[in-house]
Amino acid sequence: MRDVAVSGVGYSAFSKASGRTVLDLATEAARAATLDAGLRPVDVDGVVSFSVLNDSVSSEAVATTLAVPGLRFVMDFQQGGQSPCFMVQQAAMAVAQGYAENVVVFRALNGRSGVRVGSTAFGSGAAQYRYPIGYSAYLMYIAMWARRYLHETGGDERDLAAVALAQRVYAQANDRAIQRRPLDLPGYLDSPMIAEPFRAADCTSEVDGACAVLVTSLDRARDLPHPPAVVASAAYRADARPGLDIGDQLLHDDYTRNFTHGLRDELYGRAGISATDVDFAEIYDCFTSVVLMGLEGLGFCDRGEAGAFVRSGATARDGTLPVNTHGGLLAEGYLHGMNTVAEAVLQIQGRGGDRQVPRHEVGVVTSGALTDGSALVLTADR
Repeated sequence: MRDVAVSGVGYSAFSKASGRTVLDLATEAARAATLDAGLRPVDVDGVVSFSVLNDSVSSEAVATTLAVPGLRFVMDFQQGGQSPCFMVQQAAMAVAQGYAENVVVFRALNGRSGVRVGSTAFGSGAAQYRYPIGYSAYLMYIAMWARRYLHETGGDERDLAAVALAQRVYAQANDRAIQRRPLDLPGYLDSPMIAEPFRAADCTSEVDGACAVLVTSLDRARDLPHPPAVVASAAYRADARPGLDIGDQLLHDDYTRNFTHGLRDELYGRAGISATDVDFAEIYDCFTSVVLMGLEGLGFCDRGEAGAFVRSGATARDGTLPVNTHGGLLAEGYLHGMNTVAEAVLQIQGRGGDRQVPRHEVGVVTSGALTDGSALVLTADR
């Protein structure tokens, strides 16, 4: 078993109307990640990706447009935000076991100008039963979960606001971010509800775009231009009764916790660390409430304390645990969390620019919001 690292990241531009095919966006990001790693497309022998309701393109198609001479490992996963860390895990296992040498992991979609997850056009199996009562768009499902979480833990809208405000500060230092306008608490509270308890600032910013990372062996990564982001641990967890429908949280037993609570011990145990060893976290944030659950699930604070934790300034760049340093999916853009993984890599490598956190030896990344999801521990090469 070889040790594995992420060596390069790549992006297309993020926009509200790309005017380009998804294949074009995917190819740009995949090529950029490969070149960023100091490699060429001819060096790539694995391509991995995921999609939701066929909103992307196949890994084989991207291998073709990259002019990859041959594939030894390929994977297409039909899931959403649960996937980025899990796809990196799959790529890492392939490299560790010698089934591939250099694997590109990408996510690409026209998520704003095409089919939008936040719209009623994003159908699912039980839609015919929910739509007639107005329970139609994805944010309504998460809003129900968030409302119950706040009720059970004694939280309120100030807890959600704290996340939105903290991440908007990071976004102002991120040229890629779609949402860069300053946001303060009065402005947040004056904005209208979209689906209670969510206002617009609580909701992800849907975009057209693509993002990719390049996974290779640690030995090879040490000879490449950027410091390795070592894949120290990975874990996936699905609670009981997942997978029937996009509204699966209705079958969940505990609305105050998500998948992070279930995978924490395995994730940290594989890396040989605890929560106190983590320097920064990139937590999946399709909505603000998911960040609160992630902070608690990963053991950074106790149940019901995440809102106060964020309000204390702990998640700021100079805080004890910087969180979502790119502005998150809320502000940078919703690429289903692939850009969250990429941001963690940049931070480990010390390439965060104005967003770079002072301590960046150990970072945790999560992918997913509700009953199932995945996570990574990335570390500097020590």
